[in-house]
Amino acid sequence: MTPTPPRPAFKPLKPLDDALAQLLAYAQPLARTEQVTTFEADGRVLAQDLVSGLHVPPQDNSAMDGYAVRCADLVAMPVPPLPVSQRIPAGSSGSALAPMTVARIFTGAPIPAGADAVVMQEDCEVHDNASVSINTALQPGQWIRRAGEDVSRGAVVLRKGERLTPASLGLAASVGMNVLAVSARPKVALFSTGDELVMPGTVPPQDMPPGAIYNSNRFFLKALLQRLGCEVSDLGIVPDDRTATTDALRSAAAQHDLILTSGGVSVGEEDHIKPAVQSLGHLDLWQIAIKPGKPFAYGWVGAGAEAGAHFIGLPGNPVSSFVTFLLLVRPFLLKLQGVSQVAIAPVAARADFTWSRADKRREFLRVKRNASGGLDLFPNQSSGVLTSAVWGDGLVDNPPGQTIAPGDVVRFVSFAELLA
Repeated sequence: MTPTPPRPAFKPLKPLDDALAQLLAYAQPLARTEQVTTFEADGRVLAQDLVSGLHVPPQDNSAMDGYAVRCADLVAMPVPPLPVSQRIPAGSSGSALAPMTVARIFTGAPIPAGADAVVMQEDCEVHDNASVSINTALQPGQWIRRAGEDVSRGAVVLRKGERLTPASLGLAASVGMNVLAVSARPKVALFSTGDELVMPGTVPPQDMPPGAIYNSNRFFLKALLQRLGCEVSDLGIVPDDRTATTDALRSAAAQHDLILTSGGVSVGEEDHIKPAVQSLGHLDLWQIAIKPGKPFAYGWVGAGAEAGAHFIGLPGNPVSSFVTFLLLVRPFLLKLQGVSQVAIAPVAARADFTWSRADKRREFLRVKRNASGGLDLFPNQSSGVLTSAVWGDGLVDNPPGQTIAPGDVVRFVSFAELLA
């Protein structure tokens, strides 16, 4: 009688933090940089420190529409009406302010020599535009924006590795930068595997054959990649065939920084990703201790570190693919672009739901903020229910073995931050 072969020993599940640290160690920032106009740089990652060549504002200027005065002229009360000696709009410069006079001044206009405060026009009484009575006490420096109080000459205003926002583009423009050096966009090849997948529009719902499903992952993964600033090549659906899979990987590796797939990372007979990647490079299959999203693959397709592409294989279930992208692929891609800070810290929030099914894995529950400031739970947390990710506005990061009762404080990460 032939003895029964021993069952293979199962590797322990890999903690998420360990998997992320290992993945980020592989993600060396791309060496390529580009010069783009400041108008077109939103969302890009700065490739070098931005140093200001001037003060902002460049000189002392008025923070209000009003009158520039000499505080020494206003010590003795009551102060007689003071003549208006000049008018200084923004964009022009006035002459030195003569004693016992005031200057009509507008927001942003340079403070004339001799003046040391600005009186708001609401605190003045104007007499035929020729003289002004001051109706309030003053302090030197009042309503004056000092030169360099926003940015000083020689200061680093934006640092290498910052992901540029609308506000930072305005700051770059304020120091005269019309062109910025940014990291190149990662080139990502995206494809799906599985003979069961059908593209929307090719087969009407009523004609779908048994076992067929529409390919939803391809749509949200492409959108996620584009939100992260990637150049995406959509390579479509690769058949469940070893040769077709190998050819697709080889071609993609020649022109991309990352190959991203969904599905086909298990060890079934029709899952050809593992042997195909291994034949072209190397592959690690990880079982990550998270729910949803346990299966995950990282590898390299190519002959060496300088010739080839990273490979990441996501699980096929849509919510698993969506969540593992946010938790692992997102920080990986940001680091490829040189982003210095890729982590998002959860915030404390109140649970307004019960979660009694504690799991041995770390769970990411789809939730939604309610009108009272707490969190509601989507009733079906299955990894195939993409509706939960549409309905929800974030995830509760729930530790292993943890139940949740109404009123408990939980860790919440918003989709708004993860998808920014």
